[in-house]
Amino acid sequence: MLATLEKLGIATSYSRPSVSNDNPYSESLFKTLKYHRIYPEKPFETLDDAGKWVSQFVRWYNIEHRHSAIQFVTPHQKHSAKDSLILANRKKVYEAARLKNPCRWSDKTRDWRPVQLVCLNPDKKFREQFQRANSDNLEEIMRQVA
Repeated sequence: MLATLEKLGIATSYSRPSVSNDNPYSESLFKTLKYHRIYPEKPFETLDDAGKWVSQFVRWYNIEHRHSAIQFVTPHQKHSAKDSLILANRKKVYEAARLKNPCRWSDKTRDWRPVQLVCLNPDKKFREQFQRANSDNLEEIMRQVA
């Protein structure tokens, strides 16, 4: 198997069992793929059928699927810089709902600041760096929405 992969120019991964940060982005994607409602129940008839299915999944993943790591916006919204406005509007809606019915919240509403950096399973030394990078000026975004 290794010889075939090398012959095809594919770099092999030496992921270790039960180590979640060896290849976190691909592992996260594969889990989402395997548990998706349209995951095929049987093998594809042709390579073209497989390609069509993957294209459909990739479109859903990037355009429709809201990712928790980026505040429940889609990658497309994030990459096209629409996330700041969406999250500022979401913050306004949540704050209005909290004022209308404060019993539903035991504390503040969710922090809807846009995420600047994304990292799956960051090392401890990088957590503070990620927190600093993700705490941009939400008040400025709120002024744009108002």
